[in-house]
Amino acid sequence: MSDEADRRRVRRAAVHVGLLVGAASAVVVTAGVALLVAVLLLSARPELHHNGEGGGRSGPPDGDRIVVDVDRILPWVVALGLAGVALLALVAWFAARRAVAPLAGALRLQRRFVADASHEIRTPLTALTSRAQILERRYRRGEDLTDTLAALRADASVMDAVLTDMLLTAEGTATDAEPAVVEAALTAAAATVAPLAEEAGVRVRVGQGDGAGLRVRLPRVTLDRLCVALLDNAVQHTPAGGEVALSARSDGRGVAIRVRDGGTGIADADRERIFERFARGPESGRRRGFGLGLALVREAAAAAGGRIEIELTSAAGTTMLLWLPQAA
Repeated sequence: MSDEADRRRVRRAAVHVGLLVGAASAVVVTAGVALLVAVLLLSARPELHHNGEGGGRSGPPDGDRIVVDVDRILPWVVALGLAGVALLALVAWFAARRAVAPLAGALRLQRRFVADASHEIRTPLTALTSRAQILERRYRRGEDLTDTLAALRADASVMDAVLTDMLLTAEGTATDAEPAVVEAALTAAAATVAPLAEEAGVRVRVGQGDGAGLRVRLPRVTLDRLCVALLDNAVQHTPAGGEVALSARSDGRGVAIRVRDGGTGIADADRERIFERFARGPESGRRRGFGLGLALVREAAAAAGGRIEIELTSAAGTTMLLWLPQAA
């Protein structure tokens, strides 16, 4: 379906460009011919009769014949020709821009998808790596590996679900999913970020009973992605020994998911900038970021009719508020 849609876009662009070039060329040629005829008529003069003696010209003008001086017309012909060439070159340049517009759009979408996918799988992949290191340490100590293996499989499933969701969304073939259960999403997000938080020496706390029975109009995998992105961002900006708190409450119309970190706060000048793509603050965190996390959260929340904002920020930490429409 996506390939056929792309082909239709290319065909429409080709037709538009062809019509544009044809119409513009017709206008330029018609205008040039009209101007040339006007110059000829203005510079032409009637031919005089020959008297037959002495080779001179005499007698009244012959209305059936006109004389055009080439030396007077030639500069006009050259000027009109050059003007026509310039105008047609301008039309060709404009048509070329119209012709490559679909290609430029496709390349832009491709770069955006690669950047988004790279960021979205970065946290699950890092968690997967951390979980593998934990598995290796426990294996060397001869400990039971059942729980770690189950967590490892869960991390791999999260990464597969994220990639599948992004591919379906990019292709425009994503189907309407069941509303996401908030409590399950909070628990899954905390489990995904757990090895990263443990490595950073940060405790992740999920409010007891928070989100119980609440559903939002969003696919489960998308809600998981949003919660993981917010938790990962909070862990990166919380010093060792600190705590990140995750909670959810309903206000009757929607569900407010809050993530509170233990960082140093956000400056007023950065309150909006941090939600822009590739924006990085002076505090880069423990791992190198791409500045896409909060921007992707805002885009996904807005697409679902929700929003993301900074609810509170101070030297004691920042609370992010993710509000999403509640499902019946």
